[in-house]
Amino acid sequence: MRKIIAAINMTLDGFCDHTAGIADDELHEHYNELLSNADTLLFGRITYQLMEGYWPTVVENPTGNKPTDEFAVLIDNISKIVFSRTLKNVDWRNTTLKREVTKEEVLALKQQAGKNILVGSQV
Repeated sequence: MRKIIAAINMTLDGFCDHTAGIADDELHEHYNELLSNADTLLFGRITYQLMEGYWPTVVENPTGNKPTDEFAVLIDNISKIVFSRTLKNVDWRNTTLKREVTKEEVLALKQQAGKNILVGSQV
């Protein structure tokens, strides 16, 4: 059975705002390890749109920073599922759009053979 791992950036003072801190090499290396041990990433609309609007461009035009560029390739290649009732379509490769998240669907994903499942989110 696969693990479901929730990952969220939080500053030491408890803020979960992605603009409150900048991901450094150490943080990218941490997420690179998580992504390397996973094969599915679950997103809500807001986080998906935040990530989709940036990371594919880094794949096409690498920054020259190894941990950042590796993160871009890893997240681009992983299977992504976006749960949204309002999003009309998804353009990022390896992405599937689902209208609603159900307990049964997530449990079924967990039962499938494969690597870990990551949940990425913004608060």
